[in-house]
Amino acid sequence: MSVESGGSAPARSIDRASPVPYYYQLREMLRDEILAGVWPPGAQLPAEAEICKRFGVSRTTVRQALAELLNEGLIRKEKGRGSFVAEPKIRERLVERLTGFYEDMVAQGLQPSTRVLDQRVVEAPRSVALMLEVQPGTDLIRIERLRMVNGEPIQVVVTYIPYSLCPRLVEDDLETQSLYALLEGRYGLRIARGRRIIEAVAATDKEAQLLGVPRGAPLVFLKSVSYLTDGRPVEYYEAKHRGDRSRFEVELIRVASAPSADGTIPPCSELPRAWGIRIGTQGQE
Repeated sequence: MSVESGGSAPARSIDRASPVPYYYQLREMLRDEILAGVWPPGAQLPAEAEICKRFGVSRTTVRQALAELLNEGLIRKEKGRGSFVAEPKIRERLVERLTGFYEDMVAQGLQPSTRVLDQRVVEAPRSVALMLEVQPGTDLIRIERLRMVNGEPIQVVVTYIPYSLCPRLVEDDLETQSLYALLEGRYGLRIARGRRIIEAVAATDKEAQLLGVPRGAPLVFLKSVSYLTDGRPVEYYEAKHRGDRSRFEVELIRVASAPSADGTIPPCSELPRAWGIRIGTQGQE
């Protein structure tokens, strides 16, 4: 098996005396080669027949191993062309610390860029007004942006900020600077905490065109409210991330709770009703 762009493939073979299934052994060997850089991002893997010949396994075994790598996100398939090593997913943090997209990407040594699609003052729709704790019809600054990493579209995000907090923001250049840095540095709005929920959705025609994915492709849908130090909501956004290029990391911390008078542990606080979600306690440990 030739290696066109990468190091030499290590001499490994299927252990036929092992109780471990052949497809699993093959998956691990191919996975190790990908992670070691033998097959760099974008490189095409050998044809199924070539992998069968190299490892002495059936095509069914090869297909099962490749399917596992596909589900793991390490490879992608192109119809009529074969399997390719997938680009590494972009990491973003959900809980560990409250940062913006720009800050997250720079911290990873990546080059973020932004194209502003819309930036204007609008009247608050009822659903957004509930999130920002303002009256429906209140003036908000609506900002729609296409976010990119190293020139590749990654997310479409729509942000709402109360106009009264920073009227001049509607005129600021948001393509060359971090929104969070601007809010804190120019307007003195220090973001202290946030609440986020995450779900999966399918790409609409518009989202597919902007993100360069097929219509109906899986997207990660993130909703977030950010709060100032005095507890006032300052920002609500809805971001849709490419599912094939995004990965979110969450750090969980166990906090001891004091039992109530009846001996039960009080549940965590519920999200605002506008989220459309209620937190249950059944089955929690």
